[in-house]
Amino acid sequence: MYSRRRILGAAVAAACVAAVPTAAVAQQKMVLKASDVHPLGYPTVEAMVRMGNKLEKATNGRLSIQMFPAMQLGGEKEMIEQAQVGALQIARISVGPMGPIVDELNVFNLPFIFRDEQHMRKVIDGPIGKELLEKVTNNPQSRLVVLGWMDAGTRNVYAKKPFTKPADLKGQKIRMMGNPIFVETMNAMGGNGISMGFSELFSAMQTGVVDGAENNPPTLVTHKHYEVAKFYSLTGHLIIPEIFVFSKASWDKLGKADQDLIRKYSREAQMEQRELWDKMVGESEAKLKAAGVQFVKVDKKSFYDATKPVREKYGAKHAALIKRIEDTK
Repeated sequence: MYSRRRILGAAVAAACVAAVPTAAVAQQKMVLKASDVHPLGYPTVEAMVRMGNKLEKATNGRLSIQMFPAMQLGGEKEMIEQAQVGALQIARISVGPMGPIVDELNVFNLPFIFRDEQHMRKVIDGPIGKELLEKVTNNPQSRLVVLGWMDAGTRNVYAKKPFTKPADLKGQKIRMMGNPIFVETMNAMGGNGISMGFSELFSAMQTGVVDGAENNPPTLVTHKHYEVAKFYSLTGHLIIPEIFVFSKASWDKLGKADQDLIRKYSREAQMEQRELWDKMVGESEAKLKAAGVQFVKVDKKSFYDATKPVREKYGAKHAALIKRIEDTK
């Protein structure tokens, strides 16, 4: 596996080659590099591919998107770094890694902050969602321009055994994304939260380094985690929207007309991804059940109550924002 430095170096070199202007054209042709950890066909990837087709058609080929799916350019941490230096133009990333940059985003990372997915969509489509995207874009530390939100569904725990209440998770090592909130959420739920890169997870479950993980049904299918985890416990502890971003270094080189065009198609991509997502969730649940995965109903209130200290610890300073989220109908 390439080190982060080698991946970043290769991406920078590729970007430099792609950026060489051609004297034969009046306006420089630009191929926008986009990356995602998910494979071709996954809703977030497909939405970007469709956006690229629209851009290419609208600009007569002057602007286009080259998609690098399936972690070809590294994981989300590497993608963020590449976008920040302009080696990558578009990246779909989780809100989790952006929490340290814009603290308010951590509210979306809190367990059970949304009543359900429809509630989450109302929030990100409204003034709260707009304000948070602007905070990321306007923060000099981010060096990113946020183009929109994407759905990532509801996250549930999967492992080789079922979990219906916090006591069932005792002693179980469960992989979580690398944000302290997530690790502490799993610890509060009764398990042992382990921060680990997504690319390492399948082999870690195979070999028993971890006992399980948590994610949405499409991810469980596309990354074949169901082969090593046959119980999907419907904890619903996290509903975390994702964002897709554009390199600020590359954005500043675009004319306003191109920026406006990209923003227009980004909004369309956000809504198309949502439709693709809902369809894929239904299909994924059917595939998982056909593969013998058991969907386990849980005592959700016991998990909600157990995670109250996490919401209080990280949410206290954002009480006004949390109240606005709760009041969103």
